[in-house]
Parts: sequence; structure tokens; C-alpha cells
Amino acid sequence: MYDTLHLHPANVKMIAHRGLSGLEPENTNSAFIAAANHSFWGIETDVHRTADGQFIIIHDDNTKRVAGDEMIVEKTVFETLRSIRLLDKDGQKGRKDLMMPSLEEYIGICKKCGKQAVLELKNQFKPEFIYQIIDLISAMGWLEHTTFISFNLPNMICVRDRLPEQPAQFLISERTDWLVDTLKKYRLDLDIKYTALTRELVDQMHEAGLKVNVWTVDTIEEAQRMIDLGVDYITTDIVE
Repeated sequence: MYDTLHLHPANVKMIAHRGLSGLEPENTNSAFIAAANHSFWGIETDVHRTADGQFIIIHDDNTKRVAGDEMIVEKTVFETLRSIRLLDKDGQKGRKDLMMPSLEEYIGICKKCGKQAVLELKNQFKPEFIYQIIDLISAMGWLEHTTFISFNLPNMICVRDRLPEQPAQFLISERTDWLVDTLKKYRLDLDIKYTALTRELVDQMHEAGLKVNVWTVDTIEEAQRMIDLGVDYITTDIVE
């Protein structure tokens, strides 16, 4: 674990990757609560739609890595997925609290603890499903404190069309020729793998009035280097 409290400047916002996944199993309520008990600005997670049209928190398309049992998330109903107990950090099962959270539980923890929800839309969602997610978060009173992110550009365009002023970040691993113009066109912030970031790209984003997030930064040295490049957010597994 690394202590990021000594990073400067302090105006860079720190985001806990999949909750405080350096301490608790990723994308669990335990990880979200652990993150909420630290000074992170935001808590990042991943959402899928189940076979029966509900929304559940998990990163992968199937449950094998986090649970041992292998089920395709989007082809399995919510209650079946909820019945699976996830692996602890030592790779063993036994904790009854380790299950896949609902979207409502995640938002509820962010709201109760005053943390920005940084919600990744996994895979490509139909617009109607994105609208359902937006409406759910709005009904819970936390839409103003939610940032949407996705590797899928149509997802981000859909969010932008529905919510012209909503914080929204396009995820990408490497810079492409079309990246800057596309982000400007749709007014999307950048969420890029930290190894692909350059000072030039940060400057281009800021000149366009757009912000820069980097993922996933797991040493204090790399976090400080990102701050020196001028990023606005750092997504990390390390303890703040």
C-alpha cells in the first residue's frame, strides 16, 4: 500500500478504482465502504445489465475470476448472480457479505458518504437501458454527483445527448488520431491509461476546456508524475 496524502498539488481528485480494491475485494460493498472511509473524492465501479433487466456491479463479462463459479453476467438473472459468494483477497470463499452489489446499493453508499459516483457502462448499452440507469440515479437524488465513463463511444454519446452538462469521460488505452477532435465534438473528458498520457495531450484537453483522468495508477511515483503532467483526476488502487 502507498500513502497518497503527501502528493501535491492537493487539487487533483483521487478516485478509488472498483472501490478500495487494494484492501477489499473489488466492486463489493465492502470495497466501496472502505473507500468511503478514506479521503477519496470518488468511487469508481462497473455496471452490467442482467438477463432479467436489472443492473448489477461487476467488472468482467463472467463471474469466473471473482467468484470461481462461471456464469455469463448478461445471460443470468439478477437473483442467481446475487446468490454467488465472491472470493476474498486470499482467493478463498467464506465471507457472507461478499456478493455482487446492485446499482442501487452502490449509489446509496456514494450518497450516504458524500462521494462522487464514477460509473463505467460496460459493453454497449441500448439507449433505453442507459436512460433507465440515469433515471434510477436521478430518482435516488445523486445524478449531480455521478460521472459516467465507458470505453464504448456510443454509450458516451448517448449520455451526452440525454445530459448535455453531465460529467462524462471517454475511456481509452492508447491515443488515436481521431481522439482529440472526437472529444471536442461531443464535449467528453478524457479517461486514459496513464502510460499513454503526454503533456501535449493534457494541454490539448485543457485548451478545449476538457478534463483528464488517468487509470490505473498504483505507485506513488507514477501518481506524482501524473500530477506533474497536470491531470485533473487519478484513478487508483492505492490507499489514500
